[in-house]
Amino acid sequence: MRSRWPRTWIRRSRERRTATPLLLQPVRHHQAMVFSLALHALRSRQAAEDLAQEVFVELYRNLARLESAAHVAAWLRRVTSHRCIDELRRPRRRLEVFTDVLPDRGEMPVPPEPFLAGRLRQLVGELTPVARMVVVLRYQEELEPSEIADVLQMSINTVKSHLRRSLAALRKGLEA
Repeated sequence: MRSRWPRTWIRRSRERRTATPLLLQPVRHHQAMVFSLALHALRSRQAAEDLAQEVFVELYRNLARLESAAHVAAWLRRVTSHRCIDELRRPRRRLEVFTDVLPDRGEMPVPPEPFLAGRLRQLVGELTPVARMVVVLRYQEELEPSEIADVLQMSINTVKSHLRRSLAALRKGLEA
């Protein structure tokens, strides 16, 4: 059964012409997903926090367009992914190494060797921005290729090509 809170949340916000107290519901509900996606893509806690804040400001601005809980979640995932790609394309970005536990929707299996986890994180960080987002959406957010295609607004075959090339690059990097 679909959640009814967004419909009443949007209707009330339209009636009151304000969304500040009502905006807290989707922020609380989706903040871990938005932050986790940004952190895995950007590999910087500060950059992920800044980006998550920008995404939720954008949510406030586009409040009237959102129609359902599924729409809110898909919209946040799409905006976060595109903002991450834009941020990764900026040349002045600086990478930080993070060592704390990541808030995650899906638990990542712990590799048997700590070196492998660090090396894999490094190799994913070396992928192109779009390829990195495809890998993060597939293996961290556990989205299907068709869902990734919707989020990133690309064809499913392009998503599959990015996955295939990225996995080949990761295998090659691990073998080296």
